[in-house]
Amino acid sequence: MRTCSSAPPPSKCARSCLRLSRSLLPSGSLLRYLAARRGLAGLQRADLGFQPQGPRRDPCRPCRGQGRTEATETLAVNVPAGVDTGTRIRLSGKGEAGLRGAPSGDLYIFIGVDAHPIFDREANQIFIKVPVPMVTAAMGGSIDVPTLAGKMARLQVEAGTQTGRKFRMRGKGMPALRGSGHGDQIVEIQVETPTNLTKQQKEMLVAFDKAGDASPQTTSFLNRVKRIWS
Repeated sequence: MRTCSSAPPPSKCARSCLRLSRSLLPSGSLLRYLAARRGLAGLQRADLGFQPQGPRRDPCRPCRGQGRTEATETLAVNVPAGVDTGTRIRLSGKGEAGLRGAPSGDLYIFIGVDAHPIFDREANQIFIKVPVPMVTAAMGGSIDVPTLAGKMARLQVEAGTQTGRKFRMRGKGMPALRGSGHGDQIVEIQVETPTNLTKQQKEMLVAFDKAGDASPQTTSFLNRVKRIWS
């Protein structure tokens, strides 16, 4: 709804829509009608003590005396940084138009945030799973991690890092809504198992396995199983 541009001023429109001929008023009603002119917008026919015998005059066809018409408007909305699903944005005076010149209401917009293909979010914290080559995870090194800023950031991975190990990148998360600072970005490591090995690579891995126990978690797990079954 929007305010009718064709309608006269509210008080004039209300008087015009309810204007009646003097000849239609019964004896004594004209004085009450004139005394109540200032409140005509809320008067009903019963308040005047008569039933009109002819049709009312409606000078405004678009709004029919209501002072508003139906319309569609496209609005530009400023979305603040840090919004999440369910965040409410208020646009003052952009809601339903008031009757007969009354102020318009407010428009409330509820935000729905689409899922991201690689980032997950909890409040201001950002989570991401990053694959890491087996050699880097075993010997340690630095990897490139994507961030919300659209740039890659360097992360140092410790030697012996296992799948599921999480690293915290402070200040790389979501900005605080209507506040200051950012959350953190949590990086979960996914150690990548080599595939499509050549014959030489396979021989090297076999030699590596025979060289000594380099899998402490596997050894610990098997020892626990043996204790259970013993």
